[in-house]
Amino acid sequence: MAKGLDAGTMNIVCAEMEGENVVFVQQRNAFLELDYSDLTKMMLDNANVQYVIKGDKIYVLGDDAMKFATVFRKSTRRPMKTGILSPEEKEAVPIIKLIVEKVLGETSYENEIVCLSSPANPIDSDIETTYHRKTMEALVKKLGYNPFTIDEGLAIIYSELADNSFTGIGISFGAGMTNVTAAYFAAPIVSFSIARGGDWIDENAAKATGTPKEQVCAIKESNFELKYEVELGSVEGALAIYYDYLITYVVENLKRKLTEVTPPQVDFPIVLAGGTSKPRGFKRTFEEKISQVGLPVDVSQIRVAKDPLLSVARGCLIAAKTKEE
Repeated sequence: MAKGLDAGTMNIVCAEMEGENVVFVQQRNAFLELDYSDLTKMMLDNANVQYVIKGDKIYVLGDDAMKFATVFRKSTRRPMKTGILSPEEKEAVPIIKLIVEKVLGETSYENEIVCLSSPANPIDSDIETTYHRKTMEALVKKLGYNPFTIDEGLAIIYSELADNSFTGIGISFGAGMTNVTAAYFAAPIVSFSIARGGDWIDENAAKATGTPKEQVCAIKESNFELKYEVELGSVEGALAIYYDYLITYVVENLKRKLTEVTPPQVDFPIVLAGGTSKPRGFKRTFEEKISQVGLPVDVSQIRVAKDPLLSVARGCLIAAKTKEE
């Protein structure tokens, strides 16, 4: 049975069918490195934690890494940075292979199809995504699957715009990057990424306020709301400033890229997805920026995906099922 895989900087999500329902398996794309000892191993075993042993190190994987980081007073590490495999992390490939293996599970049959998401090449950075895309496909193939890749923004369109003949604009506000695709009957007209996302917001808000990045991220993921009035000098105030900057930057670049092509004369709905789009007030702020900047296409509606964190994986599943059929 075909599967969809969203290999994101912050989360890795698998989508597959169980009967008539889509089910998701999700793990944080993170790990915690610990020195090996029998006591540490026993503690992790008793807590039923996912880990692997490599030499004199224990690597705690996924969500468990986040939970135990405070226990061991260590910071988690991430295999991916700015949307691609991190060149600064020597354990990136073997660790992400283990996380993907746990999320995908065993194949149901030979050459089972998996559609993976991948960022498009960014327009504001010299980051090149080919190595990341091909390496992720190779990792999935080693697990016995038959992989192919689509851009994240197109996955949003597959997931959310079937009722509009897969015509519209999908924007995935992720942790490492923001991915944008405009498509007409599922054929991409414009597809690009911005090398800024939730991590960029966290890092700049942390620098501005002198607050640890982990604390900024926790505030953002709890009850943070994008609103007009915020306390000056607060973490929430800094988050609001950098959210506003990111949204403006994305909208301006979307306008620029659309003016470089000749879009068809149809209404384009816009769907927002990704973990960075979750705060209350995000849609309102995005609508205001669209109104201020304007686009060279008619926008019929702007909405946030029902499950922003799961939308890319669902879109990948739809693409995989289509290819399988």
